[in-house]
Amino acid sequence: PTSSQVSVVPHSGRYCYTLDNDLLTTEQRQFYEDNGYLLIKNLVSDEDIERFRKEFMRICKREVKPPGVMIMKDESLRSQFGQSEKVVNKVQDFQEDEELFRYCTLPEVLKYVECFTGPNIMAMHTMLINKLPDSDRQSFLHPMHQDLHYFPFRPASRIVCAWTAMERAHRDNGCLVVQPGTHRTALKPHGYPEREGKTNKLFHGLLDEDEKIPKVHLVMEKGDTVFFHPLLIHGSGINRTSGFRKSISCHFASSECHYIDVKNTTQEHLEKEMQEMVSKKYNATSVELKDIWNFRARLVQGERINL
Repeated sequence: PTSSQVSVVPHSGRYCYTLDNDLLTTEQRQFYEDNGYLLIKNLVSDEDIERFRKEFMRICKREVKPPGVMIMKDESLRSQFGQSEKVVNKVQDFQEDEELFRYCTLPEVLKYVECFTGPNIMAMHTMLINKLPDSDRQSFLHPMHQDLHYFPFRPASRIVCAWTAMERAHRDNGCLVVQPGTHRTALKPHGYPEREGKTNKLFHGLLDEDEKIPKVHLVMEKGDTVFFHPLLIHGSGINRTSGFRKSISCHFASSECHYIDVKNTTQEHLEKEMQEMVSKKYNATSVELKDIWNFRARLVQGERINL
């Protein structure tokens, strides 16, 4: 459905981006309303993070091949290392890998997610990011962007990303960078940045970035988790260290959200690129964007309604 009414709405006029709940303090809730993100310290255990790390290494070594998973490699290193931790920069769509998908079902994560989505929760988009050392080429710099650019479902206020640091994230190894308050702006046009060298697939960025908007670098310890709105402008810097900066994330949405048609919108060119990638991967002749997302989506709590 593209015109269904969404019944989950904020319960009071004061709050637009969070739902009434017994978890967030008034200060936390207001911080998210004002800034579009909320950092929760020490949320995910070391034990869980190490399990996710081991599964990532197994996928890199091809010891496991989860159906549907997209293994993304740094284009500039593809010919040097084959498939290893040194070249795999992202494992995306791990919804069929039971070990990694555990992240999306952690009660300590879902209790916060529910404050933004309501009780019926879909895991829509999953990623384990392995930010590679990248001091010279800058091929793994992720330009400032809005995640809603990738999503053909609405409303945006019932979508939230949970992003957990798997080791300390700081300016030297390319931590997240956010522009507080930009979640209150519209979805802006995105595309590939103009720079020398190869660009990684789907690393779109804002075509017209406002440099005057202040940026905040989110320094996070292992297990810290940030929840942020899909319109929040954010990116990540260059990893200037010799190590690999890992994080795991999931975009959650209320199952009462609805799909939209992106034809004649700023998202139309993304639809074509995703259709081409999926058609090539699965040798499919005709793929609808909604079908791609139906395949990715997985219920984690409550009832599956629209998505």
